[in-house]
Amino acid sequence: MIVTIDGVAASGKSSVASGVARALHVPYLSSGLLYRAATWAALQHGLPLDTPEAEGPLLDLLHAQTQAGTPLDLRPLPEGNQVWQAGRDISEALHTAEVDAHVSAAAVLPGLREWVNAQLRALTPPFLAEGRDMGSTVFPHADHKFYLHASARVRAERRVKERAQDVDSVEAALKLRDERDVRQSAPAPDAIHIDTGSGTLPEIIAQVLAHLPAPSAT
Repeated sequence: MIVTIDGVAASGKSSVASGVARALHVPYLSSGLLYRAATWAALQHGLPLDTPEAEGPLLDLLHAQTQAGTPLDLRPLPEGNQVWQAGRDISEALHTAEVDAHVSAAAVLPGLREWVNAQLRALTPPFLAEGRDMGSTVFPHADHKFYLHASARVRAERRVKERAQDVDSVEAALKLRDERDVRQSAPAPDAIHIDTGSGTLPEIIAQVLAHLPAPSAT
């Protein structure tokens, strides 16, 4: 079984995916964390990301890191996804305002999307995959698909609880990112839509689980 959870930025995808995956006793995969990791790597090496010409150097960097034995390694752990490189957990560094500001530019690069999708498709089900286009593009034949959304204001208020930023500026940044990500974030036609702006996290998780088969006894 493959379950996909897509949605706009800061819609609660990772939190919901983690809760649902734990209830189903399956791993969950965060595609967004791989895009953030690639963005972080580009910023670390001073590579620009706002032009189509950025794709070649970025892919060269990712392949060079793999050949050197220091690839960006996504680890779908029960407590949440992590990315490691060269024996170091870099997950915290992937959730900064700088990465936020550049990840949309990286995510539209076709070559990077192929790189991320190839890593996800190489994994063996069952699993839950969360991101922007898991149900529409990466796993179009997934058994169950969900799309999470909420107003930009609600998402901004949620994000400032995690980071010391001004809610108005975060809301403006989210609206801009929504515009940039509109093609990538289009929901699958057969996805079930859920508004995460109303209800607690356990309630949202329960809504998703209500559409899924009960997990097997362990």
